[in-house]
Amino acid sequence: MARTILLPVDLGNPPANTAALAEALKLLEPGGRLHVVSVLPDYGYAQVSGFFRQGYEQEALKALGKALAAWVAEAVPDEVDVHPHVLHGTVYDEILRAAGKLGADLIVIGAHRPELSDYLLGPNAARVVRHARQSVYVVRN
Repeated sequence: MARTILLPVDLGNPPANTAALAEALKLLEPGGRLHVVSVLPDYGYAQVSGFFRQGYEQEALKALGKALAAWVAEAVPDEVDVHPHVLHGTVYDEILRAAGKLGADLIVIGAHRPELSDYLLGPNAARVVRHARQSVYVVRN
């Protein structure tokens, strides 16, 4: 069991979120803390930002925050000490940074079945597993 769990969620993948949350709740110590994070990816290249209207990032962050709060309110039982966080940047980097900053004992992350391109490029879950200082529990959906 873990005292502090970091649960990254992709709000565009409800089955993975549901499965990962169920496992995280099983692994969370009574009285433990659950940090739920969702990451808004950055543009990657400065040139790309020129294609978006002024203020788009802030609007997207607010919308993600509202969606994450709604998902947490609906999916996480009331008795759980849960803290939602919206992050912005490279997905796996932000997850790893949050795990360290929040003092997570365990990262519970949902992952889809790998495809050929995942073996060549590496999905975010695989990068988290390779580079995390904490234990990582991967939940397949």
